[in-house]
Amino acid sequence: MKLKINTLKKALALSLGLLTCSVVSAEPHSKVITAENLATLQSVSQAQVSPSGEYIAYTRSVPREIYVEKDGENWTELYLVNDKGVERPYITGKVNVRNIQWSADGTVIYFLAKMSDDKFTNLYQIAVNGGQAQKAVALKDTSISDYALSADNQKIALLAKKAKDKTVKKLTGLGFKAEVFEEELSNQFLYITDLTTSDKAITPQAWNIKGYVADVHFSPTGKDLLVKTQPTALIDDKYMKSQWHIVDIANKTVKTSFATEGKLGAAEFSYDGKYVALHGAQDKHDPATGRLFIAEVSTGKVSNWLPNFAGHVSDFEWSNKHNELFFIANIDTQSIVAKIKPGNNEYQTVVEGGKFIASNLSISTSDKTIIVKANTAVHPNEVIMVRGKKQTRLTDSNTWLNDVAFAKQESLTIKARDGIEIGGVLVYPLDYKKGQRYPLIMSVHGGPESHDKDGWLTAYSRPGQLAAAQGYTVFYPNYRGSTGKGVDYSKLGQNDYAGKEFDDLVDLKNHLVNIGLVNEKKVGITGGSYGGYASAWGATKLTKHFAASVMFVGISNQLSKFGTTDISNEMNLVHARSYPWDKWQWYLERSPIYWVEQSQTPLLIMHGKADPRVHPAQSMEMYRYMKVHGKTVRLVYYPGEGHGNKRAAAKYDYSLRLMRWMDNYLKHDNKPMPAHDLPHAANLTTHKVANEE
Repeated sequence: MKLKINTLKKALALSLGLLTCSVVSAEPHSKVITAENLATLQSVSQAQVSPSGEYIAYTRSVPREIYVEKDGENWTELYLVNDKGVERPYITGKVNVRNIQWSADGTVIYFLAKMSDDKFTNLYQIAVNGGQAQKAVALKDTSISDYALSADNQKIALLAKKAKDKTVKKLTGLGFKAEVFEEELSNQFLYITDLTTSDKAITPQAWNIKGYVADVHFSPTGKDLLVKTQPTALIDDKYMKSQWHIVDIANKTVKTSFATEGKLGAAEFSYDGKYVALHGAQDKHDPATGRLFIAEVSTGKVSNWLPNFAGHVSDFEWSNKHNELFFIANIDTQSIVAKIKPGNNEYQTVVEGGKFIASNLSISTSDKTIIVKANTAVHPNEVIMVRGKKQTRLTDSNTWLNDVAFAKQESLTIKARDGIEIGGVLVYPLDYKKGQRYPLIMSVHGGPESHDKDGWLTAYSRPGQLAAAQGYTVFYPNYRGSTGKGVDYSKLGQNDYAGKEFDDLVDLKNHLVNIGLVNEKKVGITGGSYGGYASAWGATKLTKHFAASVMFVGISNQLSKFGTTDISNEMNLVHARSYPWDKWQWYLERSPIYWVEQSQTPLLIMHGKADPRVHPAQSMEMYRYMKVHGKTVRLVYYPGEGHGNKRAAAKYDYSLRLMRWMDNYLKHDNKPMPAHDLPHAANLTTHKVANEE
């Protein structure tokens, strides 16, 4: 991969000079992050420790090589690393491996994938001591979407949709393509079968469970199942109407259903099967699944395990030896690993905040080895091992980052104009000199039930260290309504679209100006989804505060947004707390299109044409209102992309356009828009020549 990076740098040297010429300001540093090497960034996507704790199976997300590989999403490769950090590739190349699990004896790794000429996703296994992957379970004419193994590995629970009727394909070819909106949904079903290695596709009987089965786990004894359902396949039902049940395997009946309200995440049996840990919301108006609940299996009683917790739990795993739960929680901009026992509301910290930003908890049979997927300010997700008080990084997915100069990064907290505590993460310019003022890019997270943590923050749409290397200050605001500070804080923006939540952005910007770091006339704003909404608001209602804006998959009209999204129920319950017909004028006035006439901020709009969450028409509306009013605006659509870009070329293209727009209006004071196209054709030719040499 290192050779690919160097070749790519050579091939794109000309375009890099044209598009991001401010990188030269970072000389004396030998290497800085560029859009080109950012496009090669790899990261660990899942990590699972072996029962013995000696080995960790993990998957690594690998981008396709721009200008070379056929367009598509990242490849996902399978690796094994031992507790000394010695890595071994197992399945690499043009593959997509997911949902890895160990066998009970630690000799086999199971995973889902399409291998060779597979038309559907099947369950595979590969021996830890080497050899070829073998097909373990295949369903006839349909893909396995998820699976769970019984503790003794004798049974497997499969989640899959039923095979499509073959006449549908024939009728489609004959022109019968009418689509009945939201009524032609396919449910996902639960199947239980013996776990035996066989190439032969099977057709087990689907269980008669009402609704869409979204998740499943075996009890320790193998007699019961934890089954998660939702009424339909709709994303709104997933968010707001999911429920967990305990199902008796022998007679296929529901024994207990856990009564929870609002969003609902993962669930897991305790080691002895007496308890179930639940990841959910405090109530139906809680915007996130950050609460930790404990349920009694015998009674179905559910209790808030960490009442008034001023953070958000993100993952958990039961001990394998006794009734104790390990969990990861985000507290403000940091994350911790902790453990807690039933009957106790006090937790014990295992890894303090400030070490890394953790997710994907996995624990060995002895409980002595804890594995997390984690990132820091200087690397994306890697495999981290925790033993006692020692934390060890076992993988290095991007060795080139070891030679990169990183800008200073730190958390920041201030009081908003009304006294509410707000903050975020600040990235200084790479060559920061005290007393000098710099242009600022404010990168606003979406949700708003999300928050930025003091870890790896650089991505194709989030400029971070890329912009810092080019002389920018970059700030990631955690405005009110963000998670990480408890439920009450995450509700502060409800029933106040674009109100105090976006005033927080101005207060944070003013603070950076007041401390002498930022040039008040050179402030840009960008973000995706709700962050795109903030960017559109910054370009219109708050136009005097922002000299440039890049809006990504953002909201322009709260009235039409409600009627074109796939999460209208969630919008009502955890954001607006009202319906448009309750107050038409209010919704209109909280829409960026209402304020377009006063806009003085050049606005670049980018959007995936297949976005189901924020319809692409939202960007069209914003563009048309700006265009007719004679404002500076450009709209870029990405065919085939949804609510965020997933393909390498679209990500790279986006990154170039974002930085070129900011450079044009924050550095070069150019009134004309930059050219609408990018030199991809020239780069393709240059890359071909470089490879031939």
